[in-house]
Amino acid sequence: MKWLLVASAALYLFGSFRRPLFALGLGAGLAYLALRGISLGRLPLVGPHDTIAFFSASIGLMALPFLFSPLLRNSSAFPWATGGTAAVFALLSLAFPALAMPLPPILSTLWFELHVALAFFAYALFTIGAIMGVLFLAGGERRLLDLQYRAALVGYTFFSGSMVAGGIWGYYAWGTYWLWTPKELWTSILWIFYTFWLHLRLRGAGGDRLLAWTGILGFGVMLFTYLGVSMLMKSSHSF
Repeated sequence: MKWLLVASAALYLFGSFRRPLFALGLGAGLAYLALRGISLGRLPLVGPHDTIAFFSASIGLMALPFLFSPLLRNSSAFPWATGGTAAVFALLSLAFPALAMPLPPILSTLWFELHVALAFFAYALFTIGAIMGVLFLAGGERRLLDLQYRAALVGYTFFSGSMVAGGIWGYYAWGTYWLWTPKELWTSILWIFYTFWLHLRLRGAGGDRLLAWTGILGFGVMLFTYLGVSMLMKSSHSF
Protein backbone atom coordinates (compact mmCIF):
# COMPACT_ATOMS: atom_id res chain seq x y z
CA MET A 1 0.00 0.00 0.00
CA LYS A 2 2.94 2.33 0.53
CA TRP A 3 3.13 2.93 -3.21
CA LEU A 4 0.06 5.13 -2.67
CA LEU A 5 2.18 7.49 -0.56
CA VAL A 6 4.80 7.68 -3.30
CA ALA A 7 2.06 8.31 -5.87
CA SER A 8 0.56 10.94 -3.57
CA ALA A 9 3.90 12.76 -3.29
CA ALA A 10 4.42 12.69 -7.06
CA LEU A 11 0.92 13.95 -7.80
CA TYR A 12 1.28 16.74 -5.25
CA LEU A 13 4.39 17.91 -7.10
CA PHE A 14 2.77 17.65 -10.54
CA GLY A 15 -0.20 19.47 -9.05
CA SER A 16 2.00 22.56 -9.09
CA PHE A 17 1.34 22.67 -12.85
CA ARG A 18 -2.17 21.18 -12.96
CA ARG A 19 -4.39 21.73 -9.94
CA PRO A 20 -6.59 18.63 -10.56
CA LEU A 21 -3.45 16.51 -10.09
CA PHE A 22 -3.07 18.03 -6.62
CA ALA A 23 -6.56 16.76 -5.80
CA LEU A 24 -5.57 13.31 -7.10
CA GLY A 25 -2.53 13.43 -4.82
CA LEU A 26 -4.82 14.11 -1.89
CA GLY A 27 -7.04 11.24 -3.03
CA ALA A 28 -4.07 8.86 -3.09
CA GLY A 29 -3.04 9.93 0.41
CA LEU A 30 -6.57 9.52 1.75
CA ALA A 31 -6.88 6.13 0.03
CA TYR A 32 -3.72 4.97 1.79
CA LEU A 33 -5.05 6.10 5.17
CA ALA A 34 -8.42 4.46 4.47
CA LEU A 35 -6.86 1.12 3.50
CA ARG A 36 -4.53 1.24 6.46
CA GLY A 37 -7.42 2.08 8.76
CA ILE A 38 -9.43 -0.87 7.41
CA SER A 39 -6.49 -3.24 7.97
CA LEU A 40 -6.03 -1.95 11.53
CA GLY A 41 -9.71 -1.69 12.36
CA ARG A 42 -9.21 1.87 13.63
CA LEU A 43 -8.06 5.30 12.48
CA PRO A 44 -4.30 5.25 11.74
CA LEU A 45 -3.26 7.85 14.31
CA VAL A 46 -0.62 6.07 16.39
CA GLY A 47 3.14 6.21 15.77
CA PRO A 48 5.32 8.42 13.56
CA HIS A 49 4.50 6.68 10.26
CA ASP A 50 0.75 7.03 10.60
CA THR A 51 0.73 10.54 12.03
CA ILE A 52 3.16 11.95 9.44
CA ALA A 53 1.12 10.37 6.63
CA PHE A 54 -2.01 11.85 8.23
CA PHE A 55 -0.27 15.25 8.47
CA SER A 56 0.60 15.11 4.76
CA ALA A 57 -3.01 14.35 3.82
CA SER A 58 -4.22 17.08 6.19
CA ILE A 59 -2.05 19.66 4.39
CA GLY A 60 -3.54 18.59 1.06
CA LEU A 61 -7.09 18.64 2.41
CA MET A 62 -6.79 22.04 4.10
CA ALA A 63 -4.99 23.54 1.07
CA LEU A 64 -7.72 22.51 -1.39
CA PRO A 65 -10.14 25.43 -0.69
CA PHE A 66 -7.26 27.91 -1.00
CA LEU A 67 -5.96 26.20 -4.14
CA PHE A 68 -9.23 26.74 -6.01
CA SER A 69 -9.94 30.14 -4.49
CA PRO A 70 -10.32 32.99 -7.03
CA LEU A 71 -7.73 34.91 -5.02
CA LEU A 72 -5.06 32.30 -5.82
CA ARG A 73 -6.30 31.15 -9.23
CA ASN A 74 -3.31 32.62 -11.05
CA SER A 75 -0.72 31.75 -8.42
CA SER A 76 1.83 29.09 -9.37
CA ALA A 77 3.88 29.53 -6.19
CA PHE A 78 1.16 28.47 -3.74
CA PRO A 79 0.39 25.03 -5.29
CA TRP A 80 4.13 24.42 -5.69
CA ALA A 81 4.84 25.30 -2.05
CA THR A 82 1.92 23.39 -0.53
CA GLY A 83 2.32 20.44 -2.86
CA GLY A 84 6.04 20.27 -2.12
CA THR A 85 5.44 20.43 1.63
CA ALA A 86 2.75 17.71 1.53
CA ALA A 87 5.02 15.57 -0.67
CA VAL A 88 7.96 15.91 1.73
CA PHE A 89 5.90 14.67 4.67
CA ALA A 90 4.33 11.85 2.61
CA LEU A 91 7.83 10.59 1.75
CA LEU A 92 9.14 11.23 5.28
CA SER A 93 6.49 8.87 6.68
CA LEU A 94 8.10 6.05 4.68
CA ALA A 95 11.24 6.37 6.83
CA PHE A 96 9.32 4.96 9.80
CA PRO A 97 7.86 1.46 10.20
CA ALA A 98 4.11 1.07 9.89
CA LEU A 99 3.09 -0.28 13.30
CA ALA A 100 0.30 -2.85 13.39
CA MET A 101 -0.18 -3.10 17.15
CA PRO A 102 -3.70 -3.14 18.59
CA LEU A 103 -4.93 0.12 20.04
CA PRO A 104 -4.17 0.33 23.78
CA PRO A 105 -7.35 0.60 25.90
CA ILE A 106 -6.26 4.08 27.04
CA LEU A 107 -6.55 5.28 23.41
CA SER A 108 -9.72 3.40 22.53
CA THR A 109 -12.09 6.35 22.70
CA LEU A 110 -13.66 8.77 20.25
CA TRP A 111 -12.19 11.67 22.24
CA PHE A 112 -8.65 10.52 21.42
CA GLU A 113 -9.40 10.28 17.69
CA LEU A 114 -11.13 13.67 17.69
CA HIS A 115 -8.26 15.20 19.65
CA VAL A 116 -5.62 13.97 17.20
CA ALA A 117 -7.55 14.65 13.98
CA LEU A 118 -8.39 18.24 14.97
CA ALA A 119 -4.78 18.85 16.03
CA PHE A 120 -3.46 17.77 12.63
CA PHE A 121 -6.03 19.85 10.76
CA ALA A 122 -4.79 22.80 12.83
CA TYR A 123 -1.14 21.92 12.15
CA ALA A 124 -1.91 21.82 8.43
CA LEU A 125 -3.56 25.25 8.50
CA PHE A 126 -0.66 26.72 10.49
CA THR A 127 1.64 25.31 7.79
CA ILE A 128 -0.45 26.89 5.04
CA GLY A 129 -0.41 30.18 6.95
CA ALA A 130 3.38 30.07 7.11
CA ILE A 131 3.53 29.44 3.35
CA MET A 132 1.32 32.49 2.80
CA GLY A 133 3.73 34.50 4.94
CA VAL A 134 6.72 33.40 2.85
CA LEU A 135 4.90 34.26 -0.37
CA PHE A 136 3.94 37.68 1.00
CA LEU A 137 7.54 38.45 1.94
CA ALA A 138 8.63 37.37 -1.54
CA GLY A 139 6.01 39.31 -3.50
CA GLY A 140 4.37 41.81 -1.15
CA GLU A 141 0.77 40.97 -2.13
CA ARG A 142 -1.51 42.08 0.71
CA ARG A 143 -4.17 39.48 -0.08
CA LEU A 144 -1.73 36.77 0.99
CA LEU A 145 -1.70 38.20 4.50
CA ASP A 146 -5.50 38.13 4.57
CA LEU A 147 -5.43 34.47 3.56
CA GLN A 148 -2.69 33.76 6.10
CA TYR A 149 -4.89 35.24 8.81
CA ARG A 150 -7.91 33.19 7.73
CA ALA A 151 -5.88 29.97 7.68
CA ALA A 152 -4.46 30.63 11.14
CA LEU A 153 -7.84 31.65 12.57
CA VAL A 154 -9.52 28.43 11.42
CA GLY A 155 -6.46 26.46 12.54
CA TYR A 156 -6.65 28.11 15.96
CA THR A 157 -10.31 27.11 16.21
CA PHE A 158 -9.47 23.50 15.35
CA PHE A 159 -6.59 23.51 17.81
CA SER A 160 -8.77 24.88 20.61
CA GLY A 161 -11.28 22.11 19.90
CA SER A 162 -8.44 19.58 19.96
CA MET A 163 -7.37 20.77 23.40
CA VAL A 164 -10.91 20.43 24.74
CA ALA A 165 -11.22 16.90 23.31
CA GLY A 166 -7.76 16.07 24.65
CA GLY A 167 -8.73 17.25 28.13
CA ILE A 168 -11.81 15.04 28.13
CA TRP A 169 -9.75 12.08 26.88
CA GLY A 170 -7.13 12.79 29.57
CA TYR A 171 -9.80 12.73 32.26
CA TYR A 172 -11.00 9.30 31.17
CA ALA A 173 -7.42 8.03 30.72
CA TRP A 174 -5.63 9.47 33.78
CA GLY A 175 -8.35 11.00 35.94
CA THR A 176 -7.24 14.57 35.23
CA TYR A 177 -7.91 17.07 32.44
CA TRP A 178 -4.27 18.22 32.21
CA LEU A 179 -0.80 16.81 32.87
CA TRP A 180 2.20 19.13 32.87
CA THR A 181 4.31 16.86 30.68
CA PRO A 182 6.46 18.35 27.88
CA LYS A 183 3.78 17.67 25.27
CA GLU A 184 1.06 19.45 27.23
CA LEU A 185 3.45 22.30 28.04
CA TRP A 186 4.35 22.87 24.39
CA THR A 187 0.72 22.46 23.37
CA SER A 188 -0.14 25.36 25.68
CA ILE A 189 2.83 27.38 24.32
CA LEU A 190 1.58 26.84 20.76
CA TRP A 191 -1.98 27.85 21.69
CA ILE A 192 -0.76 30.99 23.51
CA PHE A 193 1.54 31.84 20.60
CA TYR A 194 -1.33 31.86 18.10
CA THR A 195 -3.60 33.64 20.58
CA PHE A 196 -1.16 36.56 20.54
CA TRP A 197 -0.41 36.20 16.83
CA LEU A 198 -4.05 36.63 15.87
CA HIS A 199 -4.04 39.95 17.76
CA LEU A 200 -1.04 41.29 15.81
CA ARG A 201 -3.45 42.18 13.02
CA LEU A 202 -4.67 45.01 15.23
CA ARG A 203 -1.36 46.79 14.57
CA GLY A 204 -2.66 47.70 11.12
CA ALA A 205 -0.74 47.84 7.86
CA GLY A 206 2.47 48.86 9.61
CA GLY A 207 2.76 45.40 11.11
CA ASP A 208 2.47 43.44 7.86
CA ARG A 209 6.01 42.11 7.77
CA LEU A 210 5.92 41.33 11.49
CA LEU A 211 2.69 39.38 10.95
CA ALA A 212 4.26 37.40 8.10
CA TRP A 213 7.47 36.61 9.99
CA THR A 214 5.74 35.56 13.18
CA GLY A 215 3.37 33.37 11.17
CA ILE A 216 6.45 31.61 9.79
CA LEU A 217 7.84 31.33 13.31
CA GLY A 218 4.55 29.72 14.34
CA PHE A 219 5.27 26.89 11.91
CA GLY A 220 8.53 26.24 13.75
CA VAL A 221 6.75 26.23 17.12
CA MET A 222 4.14 23.84 15.71
CA LEU A 223 6.74 21.49 14.23
CA PHE A 224 8.64 21.33 17.50
CA THR A 225 5.42 20.70 19.41
CA TYR A 226 4.60 17.84 17.06
CA LEU A 227 7.94 16.22 16.19
CA GLY A 228 10.56 17.85 18.42
CA VAL A 229 8.90 17.06 21.73
CA SER A 230 8.04 13.51 20.61
CA MET A 231 11.62 12.76 19.54
CA LEU A 232 13.62 14.64 22.15
CA MET A 233 11.54 14.50 25.34
CA LYS A 234 9.69 11.90 27.38
CA SER A 235 5.99 12.58 27.57
CA SER A 236 2.59 10.96 27.98
CA HIS A 237 2.28 11.32 24.20
CA SER A 238 4.34 9.45 21.65
CA PHE A 239 3.38 11.37 18.46
